Amino acid sequence: MTEDTEDRIDEGLVSRVRVVEAQPLETRAAAYASLHDELAHRLEQAPNAPAGA
Repeated sequence: MTEDTEDRIDEGLVSRVRVVEAQPLETRAAAYASLHDELAHRLEQAPNAPAGA
């Protein structure tokens, strides 16, 4: 993954967290749970990196 790609992923995550934080308190937990589920799914689908990579 290039540095540019990592920067775009970071910006996207920060943007989504800002959206969640702007929601009323009552809906934040569900929004964070949804974000967690999506990120966990993406990690599970990612190819395994060799040790030391």
